[in-house]
Amino acid sequence: MRTAPTDTPQAPVERQGRMTHRQVLEAMSGLLLAMFVAFLSATVVSNALPTIITDLRGTQNQYTWVITATLLSSTASTPVWGKLADLFSKKLLIQLSIVVFIVGSMLAGLAQSVETLIAWRVLQGLGLGGLQALVQIAIAAMISPRERGRYAGLMGAVMAVATVGGPLLGGLLVDTSWLGWRWCFYVGVPFAAVALVLLQRTLHLPVTRRKVTIDYLGAAFLAAGVSALLIWVTLAGSSFAWASAETVLFLGGTVLALGAFVATELRASEPIVPLRLFRDRTTTLAIVASIPVGVAMFGSTVFLGQYLQMSRGYSPTAAGLLTLPMVGGLLISSTVSGLLITRFGRWKAYLSAGAVLIMAGFGLLATIDHRTDMVLLSVFLFVLGAGIGMSMQNLVLAVQNTVAAGDLGAASSAVAFFRGLGGTVGVSVLGAVLGNHVGDLIQDGLGRAPGASEAAAGGRQVGLADLPDAPAPIQELIRISYGDATDRVFLVAAAVSVVTVVAVLFIREVALRTETGDERRQAERAEAVRIDADRIEGRGAEGERSGEVAHAGSAHAAR
Repeated sequence: MRTAPTDTPQAPVERQGRMTHRQVLEAMSGLLLAMFVAFLSATVVSNALPTIITDLRGTQNQYTWVITATLLSSTASTPVWGKLADLFSKKLLIQLSIVVFIVGSMLAGLAQSVETLIAWRVLQGLGLGGLQALVQIAIAAMISPRERGRYAGLMGAVMAVATVGGPLLGGLLVDTSWLGWRWCFYVGVPFAAVALVLLQRTLHLPVTRRKVTIDYLGAAFLAAGVSALLIWVTLAGSSFAWASAETVLFLGGTVLALGAFVATELRASEPIVPLRLFRDRTTTLAIVASIPVGVAMFGSTVFLGQYLQMSRGYSPTAAGLLTLPMVGGLLISSTVSGLLITRFGRWKAYLSAGAVLIMAGFGLLATIDHRTDMVLLSVFLFVLGAGIGMSMQNLVLAVQNTVAAGDLGAASSAVAFFRGLGGTVGVSVLGAVLGNHVGDLIQDGLGRAPGASEAAAGGRQVGLADLPDAPAPIQELIRISYGDATDRVFLVAAAVSVVTVVAVLFIREVALRTETGDERRQAERAEAVRIDADRIEGRGAEGERSGEVAHAGSAHAAR
């Protein structure tokens, strides 16, 4: 008797390889809010930094380190978060990173000196490192590379809103007397708390359960090497000469720490950055290309806000509005390129165009001074934003489309790590370039300014810390010097971005996969089981043949 077919009960979403469109949108609500918090925290502070440093009587080096400290800790921790995502619950890790971010933000808002502010920004950066890496990893687990462009508009919109809203919100907070700049650190906390609740309710991803070992030694060597390099870049030329014993010590420590890191990764059973990833051409070139993209993302926002406020005299709110063209270019290019990639399955052309636009945008910004027409500046910023929008997400897409499913977390975090490293080193180097060039221009200006002979002797010490109390002529000289020195920052960035163009041109385009990260992981596990079974079966068959030969030999000997 034939029984009627029964519907197979649907497995819980945690055990499925593919989520429905509705499930993806629900899960992305919390992920996108977490991404919004990450971008908002960067942009809202960068626009308020001139006021913060002036209020706390900081220097240009400290100005740079308020940004660099967060970038450094987020960059150094990104590979750790990425590796943990391959081993533990992605949902739990994202929630943990949000909690760390909330604590760091609250403490940073209570800082009474630049030194303590920098210290709490390090803690804040640890949380941001998790958000930057884990959101991309979770999205890769849910959505196939081919379909990801369908959701690129949502990610681009969130980036754009955070990039637009951050400077505007930061400006409003700074310009509002009863709030002030401390609320630039508090403002992300409620968004992070809501993201925490949303993720608990909507994000359901498979959990890998196996015995794990974390490469803490490798992470320590990596953080030490990167830290030594950044401290040297920041202090060289101001606290000590470029050619000095201190330089030898810092560079020697950097080489030793990074050498120890490589040696540790070669021997670790669960390396933080699996060196086998660099055997793949696409992954290696995408990582190289991501470094200047980091310079573009962070350097442009940090020093553009300083240029608009310090040199051009705009309020923080107005400075935020003046960055809208860059955000518009980013939103349009990321959305359009994402939709076209999903429709046609081709991605290299958009990635190449984005790299060229980044180089062109920086080249155009290298022509600005303290009198540049603001309409012209808007055009330059639109070009740069369009380049960032077409490059940033597509570099991650190219890598996630290439690597094995088991390495998605490590590979995604590697791209985020080197992009963050580019931003960290870029901000440090560009800040040092700006500080030295500003010092030269102020020295020359003091020598020519009538009645400034008393200040001329200490011209190199005149800077941000002196702005509030300096006479009007000296204040004007400082503003003009910052405006005329900013072009060199973008000139260096344009030269560095040539690396992105060259690297992208040599990337080989691979057709986009249609499987999600979890489907690929299941298929790879099934293939590994099949290979093991074939190997065992082969050994058994070989044993049977050996037994037959031995039996035949024994029979022949008996005869």
